[in-house]
This record gives sequence, structure tokens and C-alpha cells, in this order.
Amino acid sequence: MNDCYFPKDFIQTAEGLVFAVVEQGLEQGKVLCFLRYVQQGTIWRKLDTQEANHFLTEHYPQYLFFSLVKSAALHAVNVQSIVIHHQPRQRLQDLLLKKNLDMIEQDCTALCQMLLVKGVDLQRVGVTGSLLIGAQNINSDIDLVVYGRKKFYQLRGLIKQFIEQGRLQQLSEQDWLESYQRRQCDLSYVDYVWHEQRKYNKALINQRKFDLNLLVLRAEDEGVNYQKKGATLIQATVLNAQYGFDYPARFLIEHEQVSEIVCYTATYTGQAVQGERIEVSGQLEVSSTGQARILVGSSREAVGEYIKVIEI
Repeated sequence: MNDCYFPKDFIQTAEGLVFAVVEQGLEQGKVLCFLRYVQQGTIWRKLDTQEANHFLTEHYPQYLFFSLVKSAALHAVNVQSIVIHHQPRQRLQDLLLKKNLDMIEQDCTALCQMLLVKGVDLQRVGVTGSLLIGAQNINSDIDLVVYGRKKFYQLRGLIKQFIEQGRLQQLSEQDWLESYQRRQCDLSYVDYVWHEQRKYNKALINQRKFDLNLLVLRAEDEGVNYQKKGATLIQATVLNAQYGFDYPARFLIEHEQVSEIVCYTATYTGQAVQGERIEVSGQLEVSSTGQARILVGSSREAVGEYIKVIEI
């Protein structure tokens, strides 16, 4: 079994539980993750955060975990308990060779063919979400993972180009509204859509929504621990946004006390560009070396936490 576990991978246990990996590497021999699907007969049932926590508390408390490294309540699975490691890149390659595709698989492969014609190396692209484990249905989205920052920015440029050419479509008003309601974020609807429309990391193919997610693989863990110091609200100027689509997203800022914003929620990925002034609500964290940062996404829903451009 592959020892390397990365965000956007899924891991499956013998009990029919599928967890989404949320952090590269291991902590105490465990993969940090979050329960997403439970197998019921031949059907995969998707769980939201509250359902997942309740389900594990009731049935499998051994997978509940408090990460000292991340200072957060997560789920975690011992490497020995993993029976299947679902890997996005391998799954996409399998899909591209598959016959008898369903509708969502057809849309996924059609999108990939559009990218391939433009010279995109599909070995650097994977598929996560429901498609990764074959749990998709007629209404499922397509979640692509792009491995490498340069490749990701190339694909964003192609998405913008395809929209301008009419080969892909921007999300409709209804699509944006559904996305906004699903995110349950702390921005107004108008603010949410304004920030999202300029990112070019999502669009429609055959009226099906797809997302691009960037994953930059680390050679090794930085090993810096942070302690939470409570909620805070600041305004600052973005000095460097080149890591803004990373997982976690990072924005280096000009501020008297805080040097960077780190974001674990996809809602605020790519939220600002260099030179813009932002308002940030999140958890103040301080490292053992005294470096201060603000964490946005201290919980999966990131209630009360946000990044918002206030001046271009």
C-alpha cells in the first residue's frame, strides 16, 4: 500500500467508512481526515460535519481525534486500519480508459479531452469527491485536483479562455445561489459571487458544475506548531498572494502584529490578489517562535470566519 497520503485522497476502512484526507503526512501513526461517506448495502451515504461527528461518537469513537499539531478536533485513522487508499490521479486514469461511462463520467472525460488538446498533462490531474469512489449520481459535481501550482494556473487560464469562447459556461444565478447556500459562509450573497466569479476555478460543462483544486505536495512537514489565542478581526494589505490557491491557502500581509493568513476552507481560496486590502475574521495563532498568523477555517464550516476584499 502507498505510504503517502495527501489532501483530496480518500481512505476506506473495513467497516465501510470513507474519510477524506485533510493533511499530508501522519500524526501519531494516523492519517488526519474527516468522515465523508458511509456504505449502506451497495449505496454510499454522504454525511455532513454534524452527522459525521455524531455517527463516529455513537459507533466508532476510535476514529475521533484531537490533533495537537493542528490544535483541532478531527478524525484520524491508523494506517493499519486502511483497507483501500483511493487516489485521485489513479482514478482519473482509470476513468479515461473506461468503456460504458455514465453521464457524469462522460462530462468529466469530455472536460479532460478539452484540456488534453491544449497540451495539459493529465498525469498531473486527478478526480476527487463522489467520482473518486464511484458514489456519483445524476446531480453530482466534478471535483478535479491539479498537482502543481504552475499547472493549476495554466488550467485556470484555459477555463477563462473556454468560457470566453462559449465552450464552457459561467455558473447560472441558480448555480451561484445553491453554491452560496451550501457554503453557508459569512459573506453576503453579492460579495460571495463577486469574489468567486474572478477566480476561474469553477465553471459548467454540459450544465454540470466542476471545480479545480490545487494541491502542492510538500517534501516534508515544516513541523511548526501553533497555539490558538482566540478570535480576532483585522484589516491588512496583501503583500503576496501566490499561495492563495494552495491547500491550505496562504496570504502574506502587511500588518503590525500578523504576518500571514492561512485558510483551510475552499470558500476563501484565491480570495484576494497582491495589493488589495482585506478584512479577515479568524483565529489568532502564535507559533513557538513568536510568529503570529490568522487561521480561517478552524472548523469545517468556518462559522464567523472569512476573508473579504474591502479595497482593490
